[in-house]
Amino acid sequence: MDDARAKQLLDEERTRVESLLQDSEGAAASDREAVDDAQGQDDPAEGLTAQAGNDAVLASLRERLDAIGRAEQRLADGAYGRSVRSGVPIPDERLEADPAAELTVEEASEA
Repeated sequence: MDDARAKQLLDEERTRVESLLQDSEGAAASDREAVDDAQGQDDPAEGLTAQAGNDAVLASLRERLDAIGRAEQRLADGAYGRSVRSGVPIPDERLEADPAAELTVEEASEA
């Protein structure tokens, strides 16, 4: 995959994930306010469960942004498109589907 296409894919993925993160942070804040407002209600665990779910989604999105950042650094270093474990080229089809892929499909399956 050429560098221009890789940069485009990474930019698009970063924009998508940042948008999801922003939306999710807003939803998490609303859920936290609802839990605070629901003090003394019948089932406070419901709000806490929603908070835990929101926290997991936020953590996943932040991890995805970190992966995108690592991929952008590999692109800048000239190592993009190669497994970080073995150095084996990652097929373009995989990079099109996941521009931040760090491993080949086989290596990811083993992990």
